[in-house]
Amino acid sequence: MIDEHPEREVFAGVDTHTDTHHAAVVDPLGRPVADQEFPATTQGYRALLTWLGTFGQVQAVGVECTGSYGAGLTTVLTASGLVVVEVNVPDRGTRHSRGKSDPIDAYVAARAAASGRAQAIPKSRTGTVEALRQLRVTRASAIKARTQAINQLIGLRVTTPEPLRQTLAGLTRAALVNSCLRLRPGPDLGDPVHASRFALRQLARRIRRLTEEIDEVDEHLSVLTAAAAPELVALFGVGTGTAGQLLVTAGDNPERLRSEAAFAALCGAAPVPASSGRTDRHRLSRGGDRQANRALHMIAVVRMRYCPRTRAYVARRVQQGLTKKDIIRCLKRFIAREVYHALNQPRARHAISTT
Repeated sequence: MIDEHPEREVFAGVDTHTDTHHAAVVDPLGRPVADQEFPATTQGYRALLTWLGTFGQVQAVGVECTGSYGAGLTTVLTASGLVVVEVNVPDRGTRHSRGKSDPIDAYVAARAAASGRAQAIPKSRTGTVEALRQLRVTRASAIKARTQAINQLIGLRVTTPEPLRQTLAGLTRAALVNSCLRLRPGPDLGDPVHASRFALRQLARRIRRLTEEIDEVDEHLSVLTAAAAPELVALFGVGTGTAGQLLVTAGDNPERLRSEAAFAALCGAAPVPASSGRTDRHRLSRGGDRQANRALHMIAVVRMRYCPRTRAYVARRVQQGLTKKDIIRCLKRFIAREVYHALNQPRARHAISTT
């Protein structure tokens, strides 16, 4: 379909999926113009972009799941100069009242962009922070697998036949792994004694391989994190792990965050009013990125233990009658402010060699 008014203003929305994307176009009042499905491939992204241009001047495109299914499309649309905003998936109540289909979701996304309800700028995912995110995913899965292997090793130690159980009893985790690495099972694995020796040795070898993998990833993460945000790493109580998480939360383009208050809300550190009657107080936020909130919490705990200025602040607030939860909430909000300004310092945005 070719529009008869190529100069008019329109808004678009895209419902993203693994194999296909469904796009819709509306006018500034939210009235439907057209919709069509495209394959989720490079050629499909270009066809979708060309299709959008036939209806007029696209003011904004609302895209669902810009960090997953819509990541490729978001990159193409942004590179073409279009304004892309992130649209939340419709909630259950909206779907219950309006129904659920790809065209319906695409039109909802387009109307969200047209009304200004969707304003969040998606992460660019084209620099060092995206590399950090991928490495952190690999590290998290390796740690989870190692923890599972360690738990299985400890469980097998309890049920292994005597006298091997007595030999392994009372050992620390590191000593247990080293002892199991030295086990020599016999050729007959039908014997429970030889089978237990073989199983323990295999688990110990798995733990050793995963530990080597984690150490290797940690080396790259340390280099990338320090190069991407040296001002952030220099803050008191901020380590490689917490800095990496905060970087991933902000993205390669932290300037997309309008203010430090927006960043605090993104991290779940914005104060939420909880007043009633004569009670005037705030509570901890349960929203935002919970992993980023955990990173701020860890920084606050470290400062409460080792930072003299923070210890003096805690003592003063305790005298004022604040609870520990309220003090941590205040500290997390202050740390979010420091982190926001550190993230917006000029830094390396592109791929950095770790060799």
